[in-house]
Amino acid sequence: MNDAAPAPTPAPAPRKRARVRAPELIGKGGWLNTGGKELTLADLRGRVVLLDFWTFCCINCLHVLDELRELEEKHRDTVVIIGVHSPKFVHEAEHAAVVDAVERYEVHHPVLDDPELATWKQYAVRAWPTLVVIDPEGYVVAQHAGEGHAHAIARLVEELEAEHEAKGTLRRGDGPYVAPEPVATDLRFPGKALVLPSGNLLVSDSTRHQLVELDADGESVVRRIGSGARGFGPDAFSEPQGLALLPDGRVVVADTVNHALRVFDPATGAVETVAGTGRQWWQGSPTSGPALEVDLSSPWDVAWWQGRVWIAMAGVHQLWTWDPEAGTVEVAAGTTNEGLVDGPAAEAWFAQPSGLAAAGDRLWVADSETSALRYVEREGEGGYAVRSAVGTGLFDFGHRDGDADQALLQHPLGVTALPDGSVAVCDTYNHALRRYDPATGRVSTLATDLREPSDAVLVGEDIVVVESARHRLTRLRLPEEAVRVDAVAHRTQRAATEVAPGTLRLDVVFQAPAGQKLDTRYGPSTRLLVSSTPPELLARGEGAGTDLFRDLVLNPDVTEGVLHVSAMAASCDDDPANEYPACHVHQQDWGVPVAVTAAGASRLPLVLAGMDA
Repeated sequence: MNDAAPAPTPAPAPRKRARVRAPELIGKGGWLNTGGKELTLADLRGRVVLLDFWTFCCINCLHVLDELRELEEKHRDTVVIIGVHSPKFVHEAEHAAVVDAVERYEVHHPVLDDPELATWKQYAVRAWPTLVVIDPEGYVVAQHAGEGHAHAIARLVEELEAEHEAKGTLRRGDGPYVAPEPVATDLRFPGKALVLPSGNLLVSDSTRHQLVELDADGESVVRRIGSGARGFGPDAFSEPQGLALLPDGRVVVADTVNHALRVFDPATGAVETVAGTGRQWWQGSPTSGPALEVDLSSPWDVAWWQGRVWIAMAGVHQLWTWDPEAGTVEVAAGTTNEGLVDGPAAEAWFAQPSGLAAAGDRLWVADSETSALRYVEREGEGGYAVRSAVGTGLFDFGHRDGDADQALLQHPLGVTALPDGSVAVCDTYNHALRRYDPATGRVSTLATDLREPSDAVLVGEDIVVVESARHRLTRLRLPEEAVRVDAVAHRTQRAATEVAPGTLRLDVVFQAPAGQKLDTRYGPSTRLLVSSTPPELLARGEGAGTDLFRDLVLNPDVTEGVLHVSAMAASCDDDPANEYPACHVHQQDWGVPVAVTAAGASRLPLVLAGMDA
């Protein structure tokens, strides 16, 4: 008999990971949320660092901010999240605009303002959003593009905590976040507005998670609706945006971050949920059915048109409808692919539709990421078609008046039908109110020196503009003469990726998180969709498939363009004993500007999750 104590079971060896020394964090805009301190990676040694490459126009980036809130709270003594703000639009490179966005979206971690994309380039980032994990010794151990990775990152964080606690290289304690001083104003980054039957104005006070009723003067507060705390209950909203008056006098509210529609009754003050579950819609989820059983995704605006409420579903680049009588929702237009494609509603592409205005036989749409003004109209028996009035695609924007086919906007968020049949556009990132006249096919500028206008409503002969970044409503007399503005045109700042002519190998890198495997129970668990702008860029390789790799053949007659790549992978817990394993969807859309040169690369790797070997 052996009385010796049994030997302890050895701890499992940590997984072997590829490690790359993390480049330094640099950005000409400097640091926010640090109390004025400049941070370096050396300052963060001993902590798990999560870099979140984001830009504030990007709905997917806003989704990730919300995904990370729980992780940030749970691991606040070991994890430091650093937002690296990497602008797409010219306006987003303005430091003051980044300061506003950090407050607007309640970013409670340090942010590096990188207007020239210096750190973006150092980390070879290709998409918004991208998450990079750096271990406590300063090595990059994982990269994730797109949404849906919070569970995988949480698991990796726990592994890194255990591994580096054992090695003595983990440092716990308070992080470098320093909260800015709060500012007292009646409104804080208001989103949308409408005129109530009483003549008062109702405003979505988005950052304060409330609705605010103002007197007809647009300044005096009559009452606030909602507790002001982020939540999803009868007395709570989460970053509400769009508002629309129903025929019975009630107001439907796009409760954006709750992924829901709410109805507010001005007579009683009651708020009820009428559509959405509070969960975000993912690929494969139902796209129609009982309204309270179907997930939605960041509804940004609403409008009553053709006997239904139309929803600008910014989070999935679609328009949906809610039928109050039937109590159902369904997709009305859009494929979930991000871009500008006109045609039958079921085949059209949108890019973060964010503003709606009903005008007779047309529903006008501010399609923000394509800097476009679009509209929906009836076509055929019971069908709809989508047309573009202004805008050409994801990468061209600016401030240029004149004929609509060459006019430019910059990330518009609001649209308002005017009495003469024309349309006012809140040209948000140009700080302007623009006008499109369908009768002449021309675009003009009505007013400038507005600060991020996000909506406008007609009040008599005036137009009341929601100046979101000035935290107020501004009343203007509709001018008879247009404002003369010097024309500017821009393209996105990202440098084109140089690729070789001929065959280009596209590899989407995906490694299932630890303890998970690809979910193949119901067929292929991956999807890849490829297209290009112009379409002639690809001689072969466009279309959908289930492999995460593809050989693309480039047209020798086209020397530059954009490759549009959409990838999805589903993974589930790898536990044979679990009959109902938890499953997760990982997805991302890339728009990769390319230039075809003899010295270019013959392989294009895009990291969905993991590290490119």
